[in-house]
Parts: sequence; structure tokens; C-alpha cells
Amino acid sequence: MCFLYLLAMKKNIQILILLISTTGISQEKFSREISFITDNDLFISSYQDRYYSSGFFLAYKYLSKRKSNSLEKRIFKWELGHKMFTPYKSTINNVIDHDRPFAGYFYGSFGIDRVYKKNQLLNTSLQIGVIGPNSFAREIQQFIHDVYDFRKAIGWKYQIKNALALNFSFNYLKTILKTKKNHVDVTWVNHLNFGSIFTNTASGVYTRIGIKPLQKLTNTIAFNTNLNNDQNNYFREVESFIYIKPMISYVFFDATLQGSFLNKKSPVTKEIVPLVFNTEIGLRFTINRLNFGYAFIYNTNKSKELRYSNGHKYGRVTFNYLLH
Repeated sequence: MCFLYLLAMKKNIQILILLISTTGISQEKFSREISFITDNDLFISSYQDRYYSSGFFLAYKYLSKRKSNSLEKRIFKWELGHKMFTPYKSTINNVIDHDRPFAGYFYGSFGIDRVYKKNQLLNTSLQIGVIGPNSFAREIQQFIHDVYDFRKAIGWKYQIKNALALNFSFNYLKTILKTKKNHVDVTWVNHLNFGSIFTNTASGVYTRIGIKPLQKLTNTIAFNTNLNNDQNNYFREVESFIYIKPMISYVFFDATLQGSFLNKKSPVTKEIVPLVFNTEIGLRFTINRLNFGYAFIYNTNKSKELRYSNGHKYGRVTFNYLLH
């Protein structure tokens, strides 16, 4: 059903996206990029505001000038990120009704994307930050509610307590299938996170359906590998495609639910559900130096005794701007 939905989406939007994306710059090289990603359940519903409530991620990426016999590219990434979590309603005052803890997570990270010549990508990153009141999640949510004229969020006094955040991340991707005309391809995606906030592993596939022939894993906005310089033979290319990304993950630890093992004084904690299914359906396209994306994301329940037992869904908006 998801595949048929993607084909129908492609037919409906291909003319519009093709018209605007063909204005993009080609045969140019850009070695740096600024990106902004925001997650919010308000992107799919004007009344839903629960569980993973919002996320903001600002990043700067640049291409290494070092050459390597095995690598097409080596890309460095600096990022600031913030995630916010609430119970089924942020206006709940009675702690007994908190079906998951209030929690905020703020971090800075440094990562390296190693883009191999045989359509493989290995990403490693280190996150350092804080979970708890020092993440300023309470203040950020109040600002958002003021902007949208929502009721004041209460109950943050019961949030997960302050603790140091230190997390490592490893991601491995490999293109495993593509059609003869290269309008469809499938990439195997694997994630591993471990540390004081999240410890989990996940695996799945990223399937793209292109309005025009797809770019390789080594030079595409799909995997943020579209940075180039004079040391490689790639250029900035016009892209537009829809995609689906189903994943299955196994969760060993989640401090936003269980509280940090470095500070066990959190008044509300919950038991995790280890096995989680996640799927992402989205659209990506280029206009000149800009890359845009929108995605609908759904995951099954991540903790037990949630009031809404049919999973959680939210939207993601992506903006990228290329620099020479």
C-alpha cells in the first residue's frame, strides 16, 4: 500500500516539482552547506502536541580537502540540536496523569561522513550536551505556545532531572538495488547509538522514486553527500524524488523515558518498549542553491501505558543552503 501511495504521489506532483527544480544550478561545485531541520507534530495536526513534541537541528558541513584512495569524499559536520518530549497533553498538572515524562535534550555534535567509492557511506558522530531543565525545553515550549496562542504548558516541574549527555552514533548505508533507467533505487540503512541518553540499534531500507534519474549515493541530497570541490569529478545536480524509509529498531535505553543513570532523582519515569517500528515518507527537491524536504514520520509506541496506544506521528521540514 505504501508503494502504491508513493506512485500516486509521484504522478500528482511530478509536473510541479520538475518545473521548479529544473531552475537549479548545475555544473557548479559547492563545498560547504548550512542546514536547518525542524520536527513538530503541529506539521500534521493543529491540535496534536504530545510525546516527541518538537526538534530543532542547525548544522554546518564542509568538505575535506584531503585525498584518499578509498574515499570519494570526507565531509565534516558541526551541529546544535534540541529535542522536547511531553505527556499526551502539555497542560497536565496532576503528575499521576503523566503517561510519559516531560523531558528536554540539548546537545552539540561533531561528525564525519566517509563516502566510499562503491556507493557506501559510514557516518560517525559524538554528541555532548545535557538532559533536564538546563536544556531550556520548558522555556522553548512556552515560546512556541505563545506564538500559536496555545494554553500555557504546565507540569514541567516533574521533568527528567539534569544530567550530562554523552552519546556516540554510527550509521552505515549501502545502495543494494536500482532499476535499469535509475528512476528507483534502494539503500540499506543501519544505525547504532550508545551513550547516556540513547542506546539503540536500527536497520531498514531507503527507497527513492525519481522524477528524473537519481543521483548516486556519493552525490545526493538524500544522504547529504552533494558537496564537491576540485578534487572530485562531481558537480551540483538538480534532484527531485519521493521516498519511503521503513526501519525496525531495538531500544536498550532511553533517558528521556527512564531518566539518566547519572541522576536517578527524576520524579516520573516510564518503562520502554524495546522493539519499535518507524516509517518515513517524504519529498526532496532542489532549487538553485537550496534543497528542501518534507516528511511524514510515524513510529509505534516507545513506552508502556501511553494513553494513545496507536503510535506517534509528526512532520519534518528540511532546508539546506549551499556555499562555495
